[in-house]
Amino acid sequence: MIPEKLAEGDDTYGLLHYLYGPGRRDEHVDPHMVAAWDPYIDDPARSPDMTISDLALILDAPVYALLGRKPKLHVYHVAVRNAPEDRILSNAEWARVAYELMDAAGIAPHDSDQGCRWVAVRHAEDHIHIVATKAREDGRQPNLRQDIVKMQRVAARFEVELGLRQLTRGDKTARMWVKSGEAEKADRRGLKEPVRVTLQRTVREAAAAAVSDTDFFARLAAAGLRVQQRIAPDGNITGYSVALPGDRNRKQEPVWFSGSRLAPDLSLPRVRERWDGPALSPSEPPAGMWRVAEENVRTAADQLGAGGLHQGAGDVAALGDLIVVAAVISPRLVRDQIRQAATEFEQASRAPAARSLEGQARGLYRESTQVLKQSTASMGRNDAAAALGFLLALVMAVEASRRWHEAQEHRAQAQAAGRAGRLLREAVEVTAGASAAREYRPRPKRTPTRSGNPRRSAPAASTRPMAGIVQEAIPEHARVVLADPAWPTLRVRLTEVERAGEDLVDVLATVAHRRELTSAESIAEVLTWRLDGWRRQRSLTAAATGTSTAATSAGGTGRTDGPRKTGASSPTRRPPGDEQRKGPRRAR
Repeated sequence: MIPEKLAEGDDTYGLLHYLYGPGRRDEHVDPHMVAAWDPYIDDPARSPDMTISDLALILDAPVYALLGRKPKLHVYHVAVRNAPEDRILSNAEWARVAYELMDAAGIAPHDSDQGCRWVAVRHAEDHIHIVATKAREDGRQPNLRQDIVKMQRVAARFEVELGLRQLTRGDKTARMWVKSGEAEKADRRGLKEPVRVTLQRTVREAAAAAVSDTDFFARLAAAGLRVQQRIAPDGNITGYSVALPGDRNRKQEPVWFSGSRLAPDLSLPRVRERWDGPALSPSEPPAGMWRVAEENVRTAADQLGAGGLHQGAGDVAALGDLIVVAAVISPRLVRDQIRQAATEFEQASRAPAARSLEGQARGLYRESTQVLKQSTASMGRNDAAAALGFLLALVMAVEASRRWHEAQEHRAQAQAAGRAGRLLREAVEVTAGASAAREYRPRPKRTPTRSGNPRRSAPAASTRPMAGIVQEAIPEHARVVLADPAWPTLRVRLTEVERAGEDLVDVLATVAHRRELTSAESIAEVLTWRLDGWRRQRSLTAAATGTSTAATSAGGTGRTDGPRKTGASSPTRRPPGDEQRKGPRRAR
């Protein structure tokens, strides 16, 4: 449950009209009041004796009655939202939440009948809006000191009481929330995501790979962002802001975001902490770079947090940068999973403690980041086999970070590391499946014998007993797989592979024996991921061979320049020395 304090205003009627209206995109459903300072106040949506204008005047009455200075922005607005996976609360439950939040905020304390006037409006299943006016009945203004912190404590209590998702608050490591106006603006412009999210990811990738101020700002500009530096009178750069081209406010001015507004660790001082060591200039080929990075990460995973709390905080920060860079240069087959893992690990990389940058694990992670950064030129290549060992090491490192956070009682960070680890394990298995598909050599098809016994034809995909396929391909795991909750998903994937004309028993046995399965929490889920990688790789192979197949389909020679002309004169003889100038002749 998240209480979010929204912008204050001076138009009570305008806000109520919006909350009771259809919304900007007809998203408001059945707007109605669930609670108010006076239990007998009429609801404009339910009573013909009350209008929105009347309710606004009643709420504003104590403000107009103030004898002293009136607050310039007297409208207090709070939105309270549940997580998508939470159950739907009843109106009575939301009413209890609203009463307790207004007491905690200081708007309407339970021990006083002279508090401010407020109403709670519900126009969706997962949230309510609370509107109050900042003037008490006794003519005083409310004490709103640390109101949002106090409301968060109440929300945490309701999470336990009502069985909702429990959030961790107060360590200032969570990413900045995307405001509703930013999401609506992205929707109107047809963007895939809000501008803030795009800027966060782009700036983080530049910071993770940069080695100096100049390199950092050059990477931001190369990524297509508008960059604005804040320069002190002595000429030193003290901060920066970025904007996305085309993103403007109502005055047609660029919408700038400072680094600290994007994330706590993207301010310029925190960004600069990343490149305090010497830069490397490795000359390894791409596959060799993956191997060097793998060795460093495995060593660092054993040393993470060994130097104490502050060094551990620096270690997980460097690990977060490494995952960001790995996501940029990873094989295309698993790039989406690793990018999601980098996003999930973002909070885990920010420990709620001062960080020391002298840890040995931190140095190894940073060295691996610089090594992988040099292989950016190979982004278009499919280096899945070379990356597989590195991804396995990365899973080990993320698991080490999760255990370290648990030992420090960093619950939110441990959960974030757990989510990132699951995505990386999926990337590992997809990569393993793709490698198996690339090296796969189908068994030769059996031909009918001379005795006249016809070859038994395979049954249609819709009638194949998939349980029998599993028992034939992996008899040692069949019982566990068929009882796994993920078996229905695996069965669908097997059907898709068979429809592609593959030998299902051979394929399943191949991916199953690619890597061990005994340590998997869900063997069926792991096999599903590997078959995903198999299908993606086979699709890429088919697309790559389709062009050459089409070129040779006419006559089998690969020539596409039409039939050879007859009766043509013999080629003109080249002058002496022309062969050296024009290069080798084309082979026929």
